[in-house]
Amino acid sequence: MRFSLSGKTAIVTGGGSGIGHAIVEALTEQGATVHILDLAGEGPYTHHCDVTQQDQVKQVVDSIARGGRIDILINNAGIGFVGNLEQTTEEDLDRLYAVNIKGVYNCALACVPHMKAHGGVILNMASIGSSVALADRFAYSMSKGAVLTMTYSIAKDYLAYGIRCNSISPARVHTSFVDNFIAKNYPGREEEMFAKLAASQPIGRMAQPREVADLAVYLCSDEAAFATGTDFPIDGGFIKLNG
Repeated sequence: MRFSLSGKTAIVTGGGSGIGHAIVEALTEQGATVHILDLAGEGPYTHHCDVTQQDQVKQVVDSIARGGRIDILINNAGIGFVGNLEQTTEEDLDRLYAVNIKGVYNCALACVPHMKAHGGVILNMASIGSSVALADRFAYSMSKGAVLTMTYSIAKDYLAYGIRCNSISPARVHTSFVDNFIAKNYPGREEEMFAKLAASQPIGRMAQPREVADLAVYLCSDEAAFATGTDFPIDGGFIKLNG
């Protein structure tokens, strides 16, 4: 089977919902044993873990490693924020940093020592906001820009250990975050605003979480063995076809 992950052990942060949940399902279908690090959810491979807490992350990752090797880490956990520079408080900035930047650092730091002996794959969830300007996304884009450059650094520093590191940069994906944002900010205009947001992608719609997950499967598989230190946009043409 192409893109097989049979016998692989994967860790997915924020795997309890949205894109993360779709990634967990897709990796499991390809034969991987998938451990979820999340603040919500339950199950035999779900670990209640706050990625902002380094000691907690290390404890959970070490416990997973005692059961065998760790082959894949997908840093998916992240939070959003809408606002420009003046609308971003210090507390907002600190919160985005803690989850979207420090969380990636904490998880990579915990997993890399376990991967160095046999290689592995680290896949970070970046954003189109990592590389192009988005209105009213000051703190979010800042944090995802850091994810992109962390990806490059990890890929460079651990080439000799057979650790590949890439990132995925989605445009708008239809998750509960989008639905909740519309319902909160545009009550009574949900259908209108959903259509407007969907149309902001040149392809004319939002991505589905499973489309992002399928790209993740490829990048974690042996078929992507030549790919490292690269960002993979999945954006409906947003970066190159807008403007």
